[in-house]
Amino acid sequence: MLERAPPKDPPQTDVAAVSRPVAFRGAGFAPKAGRYSGWIALLLVLALWQLAGSAALVNPLFLPPPSAIALAIWKLAISGALWQHVSVSVMRIGSGWILGTAAGVLVGFAIGLSSVARGVGITFISALFPIPKIALLPLLILWLGIGEEPKIATIALGVFFSTAISVYSGVDAVPRNLIRMAQSFNVPFASIVRRVIWPGALPSILAGFRISASVALLLVVSAEMIGAQFGIGAFVLQAGNLMQTDQLLAGVVILSLFGLAVGKLINLLETRLLHWR
Repeated sequence: MLERAPPKDPPQTDVAAVSRPVAFRGAGFAPKAGRYSGWIALLLVLALWQLAGSAALVNPLFLPPPSAIALAIWKLAISGALWQHVSVSVMRIGSGWILGTAAGVLVGFAIGLSSVARGVGITFISALFPIPKIALLPLLILWLGIGEEPKIATIALGVFFSTAISVYSGVDAVPRNLIRMAQSFNVPFASIVRRVIWPGALPSILAGFRISASVALLLVVSAEMIGAQFGIGAFVLQAGNLMQTDQLLAGVVILSLFGLAVGKLINLLETRLLHWR
């Protein structure tokens, strides 16, 4: 009889040679801005702009170099005109933004928490939000007279709608299971709003603050161009009519710096208020 050959043992593999470390892939998508990359890119653009102006590649009447714009800002600062225009614009923006934000937060929370307020509020917001608020300035002048009130009211209206939409959108984005959990433990309504809904809606509210700050800046410039003697908008319009492009761009740079300062302030608020992120 033929004898069966004994079964061969499976080949031994080196476990250490087969296995290899795998990189961790669950870090999420969290892009972070570099600390100096933005400033380096900005300085590079300014340097190229200055070189183009120094080499006479661009007519300085249409696009003055950064050195001419900086000189115009310096002269305005020395003369005191810069601080007069900036202080008036900051007063208008601050007053209008505070009034519009306070009203928008109250109405937004009412729409997010009440069925009656939602039915009424969303209808009016949908109908009135697309209207350009600067178009209402002549009507506001008839109602409130010639002065600061119509300009502040125009800014407040623009800020109100943007804030109200961001607030009730943030309230709607709060996970409902968290609210039901709090209700199941018989937590009072005020505590649910303060401890559950407010923290959950805060990221959307702060994002709305960024939009409303930009809206306030646009509206104050438009309102000052229409009916104001002082302010950054009035200064830019006057410089444009006189073809003083260096002063015109100086006003644009001041507006850009103001927007940058507001953005940094909102970043600070996000760092303080959204510390769990």
